[in-house]
Amino acid sequence: MTTPEKPRRVAVIGLGTISKYYLAAVDELSDWELVAVCDVRGSALAVHRGHVPGFRDHRDLLATVALDAVIVVVPNDVHATICRDALEAGVPVCVEKPLAVDLDEARALTEFITEDTPLFTAFHRRYNDNVLRLREELQGRGPVESMTVRYLERIEEHIGGDTWYLDSGRCGGGCVADNGPNAFDLVRLFLGDVESAGVTISRDENGTDRQAVVELRSATGVPAVVELDWSHLGETKDVEVRCTDGTVHYADMLHGHQGFKASLWHEYVGILTDFGAVLDARHEDAARRPDGGLAALELVDAVYRVEFLDTAPEWEGLA
Repeated sequence: MTTPEKPRRVAVIGLGTISKYYLAAVDELSDWELVAVCDVRGSALAVHRGHVPGFRDHRDLLATVALDAVIVVVPNDVHATICRDALEAGVPVCVEKPLAVDLDEARALTEFITEDTPLFTAFHRRYNDNVLRLREELQGRGPVESMTVRYLERIEEHIGGDTWYLDSGRCGGGCVADNGPNAFDLVRLFLGDVESAGVTISRDENGTDRQAVVELRSATGVPAVVELDWSHLGETKDVEVRCTDGTVHYADMLHGHQGFKASLWHEYVGILTDFGAVLDARHEDAARRPDGGLAALELVDAVYRVEFLDTAPEWEGLA
């Protein structure tokens, strides 16, 4: 990896709950410089007044500010639109998971990816120090026999003022659409490509999925279970891996990080470090490396399809 001669000029689009972790990472890393922010809310921009330019419309930002990259942290349902506009403007993009809420929109984004305009989907849990330690621990062990990922929280405690999470249309469905990509990405990190093998989803009166148990299977037949919960008391985020040699290996993603959501600070530094590596290697064609964003969204789509087929009345198949 090369080090840029001067900091990369980056703008953050969307100043909701998660944006503070990106802003802190930009501030910590000397090879990044915040040069603009964007949010539809004037109150969110006010905090940055006098420090960097603020914009209410991302298109005005893209047309006005010289940028090396943008970070997209808006509600899920507008990820695809803003990513497309940035890529069309020739600006590389780091977008918070999920890549989009619609699989066709996400696939269409790949048409705008070039060596000079990579699209990078951020999965912060793959940079978690306990997950990385688990990966090292598994080196040289027997093959993986099975895997479980738990992603349990009470969503209302984590969203701050971002109430769009509770709107199934804006979020993409609920816990499967929003937390699912992070959990699915962890499974893929250990097992490679996987497919949906079964699912049970519980929804609230507004149609938002609050709990789900997703069964996955790798190309070599290794089973994995992902447990998702948006109504859990407290917070549990962990990974358990069982190997064929009889050993069981475990990572608590929250271990060693005191305080609410404290693990996110180092994970978002990892995101920007990795995104920077992609930008540095653009002309070596590394920007076209497989991105987990589309794969994770394909799994989300497959999970919802499997659930529909499993719950559809028998007579529908006879129509």
